[in-house]
Amino acid sequence: MSTITAIRPASHIDNRRTSTSLAHVIRSEATKLMSLRSTWWTLLALVTVTIGASTLFAWGQSTHLSGMSAKDIASIDVTSQAMAGLAFGQLAIAVLGVLVICSEYSTGGIRATFTAVPNRPRVMLAKGLVFAAIATVVGMITAFGAYFISMPFWAKQHMATNLSEPHVLRAVLGGGLYVLASGMIGFALGAIIRHTAGAITAVVGLLFVAPPLTQLLPGGWGHWVRIHFTSNAGQQIAGVLPSDSQLTPWVGYLTFTIQWVVPLIIGAWLIRRRDA
Repeated sequence: MSTITAIRPASHIDNRRTSTSLAHVIRSEATKLMSLRSTWWTLLALVTVTIGASTLFAWGQSTHLSGMSAKDIASIDVTSQAMAGLAFGQLAIAVLGVLVICSEYSTGGIRATFTAVPNRPRVMLAKGLVFAAIATVVGMITAFGAYFISMPFWAKQHMATNLSEPHVLRAVLGGGLYVLASGMIGFALGAIIRHTAGAITAVVGLLFVAPPLTQLLPGGWGHWVRIHFTSNAGQQIAGVLPSDSQLTPWVGYLTFTIQWVVPLIIGAWLIRRRDA
């Protein structure tokens, strides 16, 4: 005689997915991001490129002061120069910001993510918070590492600065904050473009290629564009010596922040409007 097996009603199916909290999504996104080898390699590139380039720059410039005038030597912002490698390291964290969003789109994994968490803005918020936390921590490690490794070269010339001096600690912390902002502009462009190669090309252009080219713009409007343009404005947070031709440190950083916050808002709107 056959036995009929009782089947549980559908109402007993685990429905935790419908009430997934932000904390759950953050934990999931952190696990996904930190389990990828590309994350670790990109962060390693950020640290090694920044510290390595800063060290070489400090070594080279500190040993070529004999042909400079006293006025030119006094105008050297040693603290800022100690973190000169951030100009190259920023690309690594910006690329990682792109990958945080675009990698799931390229593999199709984003569909599974949105199926598990239908609240798309919550997914994007979780990705952004996880990435921002990692970028901030690694950015601070990188900035302080570059500063402390570079200072002995300047100490030989009796030009080294100390964290207890006015504005020096702010500048080094600003170096870490600059890494965060560079990563977030990559994250924002990734949310808008959703294509890895296209977003990386855009972020390289905005952070590395276009800023020097703004020097070619003529007149007062050209100067205004130049001092407000992405990394030109953001890098002021890592400087100590004031400049009449540049924005002040916090104004410059706020300007750079606005330039990634606005695209991020656009990306958050688009992620709700477009298909996965």
